[in-house]
Amino acid sequence: MSRGGGLASDSGSGGLAAFLASLLLTFASLVALLHYFNRKLAAAGYDISRLILLGLPENPPPKSGRVTMADLQSTLKNFNLDNLRVIEIPGLGTYNLVEFATSPAVLITAIIITATAFYAKVLHTGRAKPLNPTAWQEYPLEKKIVVSHNTAIYRFTLPHKQDVLGLPVGQHISVSAEINGKDIVRSYTPISNDDDRGYFDLLIKSYEKGNVSRHFAQLKLGDNIRVKGPKGNFQYYPGIADHISMIAGGTGITPMIQIIRAALRNPFDKTTVTLIYANVNEEDILLKDDLEELLDVHEAKFKIFYVLNNPPSGWKGGVGFVTKEHIKEHLPNPATTNSKLLICGPPPMVGAMKKNLEELKYPAPRTVSKLVDKIFVF
Repeated sequence: MSRGGGLASDSGSGGLAAFLASLLLTFASLVALLHYFNRKLAAAGYDISRLILLGLPENPPPKSGRVTMADLQSTLKNFNLDNLRVIEIPGLGTYNLVEFATSPAVLITAIIITATAFYAKVLHTGRAKPLNPTAWQEYPLEKKIVVSHNTAIYRFTLPHKQDVLGLPVGQHISVSAEINGKDIVRSYTPISNDDDRGYFDLLIKSYEKGNVSRHFAQLKLGDNIRVKGPKGNFQYYPGIADHISMIAGGTGITPMIQIIRAALRNPFDKTTVTLIYANVNEEDILLKDDLEELLDVHEAKFKIFYVLNNPPSGWKGGVGFVTKEHIKEHLPNPATTNSKLLICGPPPMVGAMKKNLEELKYPAPRTVSKLVDKIFVF
């Protein structure tokens, strides 16, 4: 089933958007008012820059370039605040600049601007990023959200409620678990992002023979996992390519959803994205609600083609495995376009995709992919 999905902000940002919109409106009103007064003053032949010099000597003595304490004391002595209380502006009338500067409108605007600066500097940047690429950090399990019979979202608490994980888009973390007396390490990509504060989410599918995935399934609330990162050779940035093509299978959707969200939520990023997503059954399609929401909101920039091994009756998507025909129809050749093709999924699927690309004469992926590559395998 192929879907192309509009123009709106991602969920969860409505409050911030409203706040910024009100701030922008207030600022725009002040700028418009300033331009209005400036035009009136200019039409009356009055130089607005002279307002800055009110209360100061009109012809100050030449300075040597150094400001001494005596200069400062002399300036303060000659300055009279009362000179600003009755200002005659030609063509406009008499104004009290002190009263204007201390009016509720000006004070409220100053508070709004200060609060915005505080939000941007303190709250939005948060505390120090918890991730460490060389040392293991422990985080407790806060919540487990069951997605299917063998898949769940595991939410882990960061040290402070304002913390963000600080993982670059497209990179992953290493998770270590002690199993039968041995430390086993696996790589996972969180499905949360740096708009989510105080926690991070991992989407894990438990396999019968999967050591670490079964360890996750046995975790109890409050149990810790050990994390190190960031890791990986891919890091998304706006304009990395005109188009990003993706082939994902099962939990291989996790790095893809990070990149998709990053590309779509930035209105200045013109990168378009097409995803081929393969699963066994329709109920195995992970994060389908999230994908469909992104599709509906960003139909001009995002398309999905689903492929199922066991499709239900009336299925309109791909059937079986991802074929070279699927790739040729939906994904442009990176060799002849300004595009990249990203692949993530089980090893058998990745091997089959490499063979398909070779037959299509698409660029061949390296054994270890690099950011500059046209084909990147996670």
